[in-house]
Amino acid sequence: MRRDDVVRVSKRLSSVLRHRPDSVGLTLDDAGWVDVDALLAALAAHGLPLTREDLDRVVAGNDKRRFAFDDGGTRIRASQGHSVAVALGYAAEPPPDVLFNGTPVRNLPAILAEGLRPGNRHAVHLSPDEATARTVGERRGRAAVLRVDAAGLAATGAAFTRSANGVWLVGAVPPAFLTVLDD
Repeated sequence: MRRDDVVRVSKRLSSVLRHRPDSVGLTLDDAGWVDVDALLAALAAHGLPLTREDLDRVVAGNDKRRFAFDDGGTRIRASQGHSVAVALGYAAEPPPDVLFNGTPVRNLPAILAEGLRPGNRHAVHLSPDEATARTVGERRGRAAVLRVDAAGLAATGAAFTRSANGVWLVGAVPPAFLTVLDD
């Protein structure tokens, strides 16, 4: 499988496992899992035939570790970023003192006025380091990086969780806990 194919399949998996399982006739369970064999059959029926080895290669090769297999390797889910109702079951845990969020510069006025909100997702996604946040923000144009006072926000009672791939999740971040970093 070529690198271009891995990226293309990864994007399709993200769509199916995070947003539109119904687009291939699947339903995720309450925790976002779906049977691997059912996923492969559904993708094949909708024009994307993959072997289990192809799927393993895509999951292992995803630089953001967006997907996870269950302990038995028979089910798969997206690690976070769902717009469909799922309960991923991540336990609340204290965050590091500082986290980061990357966003296109054009979003700054709204964020500084309203804070970070999840939009159509279940939670705001935060990065553990500035470099990752910048990379995330640059996916949609020139990026700004926001420093998040995670310790201060947690002290107000905000619950933080960490996904299987290390992304920190929180319901929202009010503007008072944000600082724009200079380039």
